[in-house]
Amino acid sequence: METKCLDYIEINPVGQPSACVIWLHGLGADGNDFAGIVPELRLPKTLNVRFVLPHAPYRPITRNQGHVMRGWYDIAQISIPMREDKAGLDASTELLDILIQQEMQQGIDSRRIILAGFSQGCALALHAGLRYPKPLGGIIALSGYLPLTSTLSRTEHTANAATPIFMAHGDADDVIALPIAELSHKALLDQGYDVAWHLYKMAHSVSVPEISDIAAWIVKTLEAKPAMRIR
Repeated sequence: METKCLDYIEINPVGQPSACVIWLHGLGADGNDFAGIVPELRLPKTLNVRFVLPHAPYRPITRNQGHVMRGWYDIAQISIPMREDKAGLDASTELLDILIQQEMQQGIDSRRIILAGFSQGCALALHAGLRYPKPLGGIIALSGYLPLTSTLSRTEHTANAATPIFMAHGDADDVIALPIAELSHKALLDQGYDVAWHLYKMAHSVSVPEISDIAAWIVKTLEAKPAMRIR
């Protein structure tokens, strides 16, 4: 069966794009949720970064009494231990892989493609990024967690063993408790990943200091991987 590409919002630089950030929203939101943050990053125009903000498919969410909403996978509860929707994560990973491939077909080196995600989007960015068979530029993991932790050592791909990760959480997060994120951070470190951990005074949200730190990390990450058009 043919896999349909996700619908998405695209924000292009003035010049020819030579890098891309694919930003995944949280449960019940859509790609518009982070479109307003793009100009707030104030990235140097010379980086020529395109932002792709996809809309998750609609699906019933068990935790929300089966109501249909946009979601990358189903959630029954957010706790330790967690009952996880591997099939949903894998299906959304396939959709995300298509977006990554699409950017590469437009001439962007995979090493200059960054996956970013908030909450559920964070979980998908980590799940998909660490399993992707080509090296990515980095992963921005915001207010979320690492799903299917126990299977990572068997399913991760060596292509992204050295991929840098920006991981951030709020100290007053009332949706995904801080201990869940801390366990994910430890699991990533135990597997040898390069994780820059940031803790902010905020709830389940994004803060001004966080945006500033994300911008600096994107600049540092992309400047370490000079632009090179591929065909």
